[in-house]
Amino acid sequence: MNLGRLLHASGQLEEAERVYREALGAQDPDPLLLFNLGVLLEDSDRAGEALGCYQRAITADPDLADAHFNLARLYERAGKPQHAIRHLGCYRKLTQQ
Repeated sequence: MNLGRLLHASGQLEEAERVYREALGAQDPDPLLLFNLGVLLEDSDRAGEALGCYQRAITADPDLADAHFNLARLYERAGKPQHAIRHLGCYRKLTQQ
């Protein structure tokens, strides 16, 4: 995961994506790995794929606040305000504890 983040931060998006996807080959993928891949996909203008990664991340860890926040942003941009409000509510609940 750290290698993927370093590659992503240095602008090597294709290589970072390859590293993340190889790591996701595990049966129980790490929710943070899914979240990081979602961020990379957003940075690559692949919002639909990013949505899927964030959804998988919160399925694995419903308390992953940042994934809820990013889902809220993407749903808002996609014109799905009910989904956006639901995830923003989850984010607020998780961060105000």
